[in-house]
Amino acid sequence: TVLMCRGKAMQDFKGPDCRFVNFKKGEAVYVYYKLIGKSTELWAGSVGRDFGYFPKDLLEINHNYSNEELELPTDETDFVCF
Repeated sequence: TVLMCRGKAMQDFKGPDCRFVNFKKGEAVYVYYKLIGKSTELWAGSVGRDFGYFPKDLLEINHNYSNEELELPTDETDFVCF
């Protein structure tokens, strides 16, 4: 897994279910995947020990780690809660 970039949450976010990561405004968010396909508005990353999806629009990028963008095709089965 490649760490792509780090950003700062521009507002609080509480995901609708367990696939999402929650954060508070001002928290550092580390981005690992940018999803393409049906879920172009979602990125996947971590906040503290939690990992999950979040809307990319809520993040202000303040540091890029990798110039290679890792884009993952998605399908419905990628978004299942266990």
